Amino acid sequence: MTDKRERGFRAPEVFVSRLAAFGVAAFLTVGLTSCGTSASNSGSGEISSYTRPQVMLIVANERNRYRDVYTDQIWQVEADEEGTTFEEYLLGEIQNFVGQVQQMNLLADEQGVTLTSQEREKLRTLADGYYESLSQEDLDYIGADEEDVYVMYEAYCRANKLVDALTADVDLEISDSEARIMTVQELTFSDESTAHNAYLQLTTEGVDFAAMAAGFTEDGVTEILVGRGERSKVYDDAVFVLEDGQISAPFSDGGVWYVVRCVNDYEEEKTQERKERLSLQRKNQAFHRIYDAFAAENPVQIDESVWENISLKEGEESSTTAFFEMYQEQID
Repeated sequence: MTDKRERGFRAPEVFVSRLAAFGVAAFLTVGLTSCGTSASNSGSGEISSYTRPQVMLIVANERNRYRDVYTDQIWQVEADEEGTTFEEYLLGEIQNFVGQVQQMNLLADEQGVTLTSQEREKLRTLADGYYESLSQEDLDYIGADEEDVYVMYEAYCRANKLVDALTADVDLEISDSEARIMTVQELTFSDESTAHNAYLQLTTEGVDFAAMAAGFTEDGVTEILVGRGERSKVYDDAVFVLEDGQISAPFSDGGVWYVVRCVNDYEEEKTQERKERLSLQRKNQAFHRIYDAFAAENPVQIDESVWENISLKEGEESSTTAFFEMYQEQID
């Protein structure tokens, strides 16, 4: 199963991992468990597990959003070749996410990352508002109270704040040139002579490139978006010097001969989107350099009893999907 949904819960703004398949903004974390009711540790390097109601806040949110898109039929779909059901897969991913937030809070303790009184006040208002939005059916399925909601929002917020603190000095500026995306029409050939013959005819004045190109190869002409650095240096050197309407001389790359026509040498919207992705990747890499070392030396044990017998098939009337949406609207 490759399509995991257009929108999913957002993990703290770092750590692109398997949870990115949920549509998370990016930056996730790598599996552990979670904080206790106080969302703090004793300074001993240990941190208490999140309670079942606290975990169920995330479970209910994600379960309902998947069900809204795919209906309850999704739970028995096999998610991998080993026969793991999608219910099992999703619960495993949520467990990883919750644990990762816990470990990030442990690192936040070490780094001295805390929330201000103003931030806590905003989180308290958010938690109260989210709790009030829950129906009785939601409450029956989740079993959480207002304090449980606050604990999870506080842990999530502090994890995000940790990322910002540890990457504050990272240069996230990505140039237009580095992120540039073009639209090109691409022809491929098996040998040099055929490529050169095609090039001569395709560059004849007045020729319709697409119409003429269709007769040269079985695959015809392919129109694609291509970003700088996504292909080889040979490809980039030949293609990213082209302007609108220009055609590259034949070139060989990886045993294939190419003739490429530039349709649009600067896709502005796509380039800006790629700049954001590349910036996020750079931030992610910087965070990983610190987090991975910490995680290896400070493993957090999952309390299996908290996750025992959680079913995504139960609680049919529960419908809440706003846990992360409300955080984005009021805190981000």
